[in-house]
Amino acid sequence: MGLELMLPQPRASFRLDSVQLPLMFLLSSDTRVLGLIKFFDGLCEYKSQRDRTFVCKHTSHLNLLTSLYLSLNMSRLTLQSTITLSDGKKLPVLGFGALNQAETKDAIIEALKIGYRQIDGAQMYENEDKCGEAIRESGIPRENIFATSKIASSHRGHGYENVTKGVDESLEKWGLKYLDLFLIHDPLNKEKRLESYKALLDAQTAGKIKSVGVSNYGVKHLEEIKKAGYPLPVVNQIELHPFLQQHEIAAYCKVNNIIIQAYCPIIRGASHPKIDAVATKHKKEPAQVLIRWSLQKGYVPLPKSGTSSRILSNTNVFDFELSDEDIASIDELEQNKPCSWNPVNVD
Repeated sequence: MGLELMLPQPRASFRLDSVQLPLMFLLSSDTRVLGLIKFFDGLCEYKSQRDRTFVCKHTSHLNLLTSLYLSLNMSRLTLQSTITLSDGKKLPVLGFGALNQAETKDAIIEALKIGYRQIDGAQMYENEDKCGEAIRESGIPRENIFATSKIASSHRGHGYENVTKGVDESLEKWGLKYLDLFLIHDPLNKEKRLESYKALLDAQTAGKIKSVGVSNYGVKHLEEIKKAGYPLPVVNQIELHPFLQQHEIAAYCKVNNIIIQAYCPIIRGASHPKIDAVATKHKKEPAQVLIRWSLQKGYVPLPKSGTSSRILSNTNVFDFELSDEDIASIDELEQNKPCSWNPVNVD
């Protein structure tokens, strides 16, 4: 299932009713955190009487439990920590958003040196070739890097054939045998977007991509996939930050075990007195507070930068924790105000 819960002491019963127990959360091979959580009958159960490991009975609970983990003790996470997707693949908890063609390669090489292991590119950005060059020149084994690309309606147009060809084009430009995650960049072209999604599922079956996701999808677009009988995407990458919290989409994704990747997490350098106050309290920069807010919400932020100092600074978010009061103060900044295109409401 991806997320296992391990009891520190064995118990005799196979199933728990409404009880609260100290649990050890296992999110990755080197990340174990003690916390408290309330379990109800039917949610989790023992594998066996001698095994102290609980397993989730329903995958729909997995995202909820992961989010609870993330909010329990983020200080135990590191840049190398991962979150398990619904298909079992592991996604680094912090990604690096690739820039435009001119700056991409050097920025990614620097990011990989610092320790980032998730690289996010796209056909629309025309940076796939530079992403691939940076990965190869880094000397880091391919299997240790999580590479993401996207196909947009503005690039090739939606439709089964276009997306099938688009995946092959991306692989050629990246110079890779497979991509870890491939997203439909937008939900435009209502008539053909389901065809596009089916093309990604078939590319996954063919081994060209490991995981299938979407970007800028609203609830109605995700429901369209579900009603068609297709498996839901493992990721929905959307603009998300304190000024645009996308409550409806976030709630839907949590219930349906879809991880949210948050682009524009630092709002393109924007700030606010409340964010500044929290930053001063923790002796951090406003951008670090924004990334931390995203992490503690259970999202996977994708900050961008072409500056070495900023690329490094954006990773210094694992040595402090926002309090409930900090988060509540930042939550009050909601304005439903995007700083990018945000086509989540298109038909």
